[in-house]
Amino acid sequence: MKTFAMTRQRNLYANLALTLALVIAATASLALGTVAIPPGAIIDVLAGGGDTIHQFVIRELRLPRVLAGVLTGAAFALAGCMMQTIARNRLATPGIIGIDNAATAFAVASVVGAGLSIAPSAMALSGAAAATALAFGLAGANGTRGYRFIIAGLGIGAIAGAITQVMLSRVAIDAANAAFPWTVGSLNARSQDAVQILAIGLVIGYGLAIALGPALKTLQFSDPVAINLGTRLKRIRTLSLACAVLLTGLAVSVAGPVGMVALLAPELARALSRPGKVPLTASALAGAAFMVTADLAGRLVLSPLELPVGLVTAIAGSPYLIWILVKPSSRSLS
Repeated sequence: MKTFAMTRQRNLYANLALTLALVIAATASLALGTVAIPPGAIIDVLAGGGDTIHQFVIRELRLPRVLAGVLTGAAFALAGCMMQTIARNRLATPGIIGIDNAATAFAVASVVGAGLSIAPSAMALSGAAAATALAFGLAGANGTRGYRFIIAGLGIGAIAGAITQVMLSRVAIDAANAAFPWTVGSLNARSQDAVQILAIGLVIGYGLAIALGPALKTLQFSDPVAINLGTRLKRIRTLSLACAVLLTGLAVSVAGPVGMVALLAPELARALSRPGKVPLTASALAGAAFMVTADLAGRLVLSPLELPVGLVTAIAGSPYLIWILVKPSSRSLS
């Protein structure tokens, strides 16, 4: 009983630490930039006061980016945690298996007018679902398990990326510029409608993930053990995969294919949480903090030039991905 209380306490402390990190990152993102704003002035603006310049900078420029960063980071990380769990493999994230690229290709198609007029959110979601279904089908009897699923996803992602480049090369420069943020990952001037849709989708996805949490814990064991524990494997994997597709598609519709968040955030959450836990809430908090911090770094490092957040996360996460690839024992979650 004492051990159980200690593990629950550790999880609570982990969530509190990640929440604090998110608050600090969000405050820094609101305060820092070409126009520096002190914390007191930020509070005044958020309370409805403050001078005109501070109101414009925070409400029109920085706060929408922070909200988009929180939502997309949480969505990517939560999707990554679920996919890693059902595949029992750290490499099984939406970005690595091609879901991000496919969602991007469909979103770009709607923006450049490639015979389509559907909203980017719906198109990105359709692309994510199509890529997942195709990868799942190519994996055959292994389903989401094993490296065949990952290799199939890599191939699908490469094809989707090539299609995106072909579309951009065959349209007018204005249309290509409008679609460009979806190819690199950016939080600049995001669509308010897409952000609102993502917020609704994240609430639904997080609720479903929490409901599946107890069953997801059993997926860390072998299939026979999970079945003996009463887990309906096919149902749980299908629902989890659908949840991950929903979160990824909607996140891509806002920020584009931001890589590494789905890989790094769950890893940090597992390191802080008790062993054997599927850290859904901690992953979402870590992803939100990571995304906001990366966006802030992109704005400040080469100011007044801005680095897309997708480039910053790729630079930050690539060394860890290489470490996973060269150390086979670190790939599996089982």
